[in-house]
Amino acid sequence: MSKKNDARLRRARRGRKHIETLEVARLTVYRSPRHIYAQVISVSGDTIEATASTLDKTLRDGTTGNTDSAAKVGALIAERAKAAGIEKVAFDRSGYKYHGRIKALADAAREGGLQF
Repeated sequence: MSKKNDARLRRARRGRKHIETLEVARLTVYRSPRHIYAQVISVSGDTIEATASTLDKTLRDGTTGNTDSAAKVGALIAERAKAAGIEKVAFDRSGYKYHGRIKALADAAREGGLQF
């Protein structure tokens, strides 16, 4: 792996150690240059409660690697998490900086009713 990805994963591990102490579901994000993915993982970490990404058929039209599509994914993950009975989550940014697509997804999820 590259040094850049190793550093990101090290930051992600540090954040996840803190999230474990909160004992709430975890909203984790992964981004690639073309797509963005979001999952709500249970408190125990063994099941995935809800997922959303730019690969969903409803979000696939148009460009998928920008902040507008990330906001759509945030709104969709909030809707699916609430349908699964999850209102409060911890935001796991996976070592990425909190700006751009990550921030757009988080803001849209908050507007959709998730608390973190």
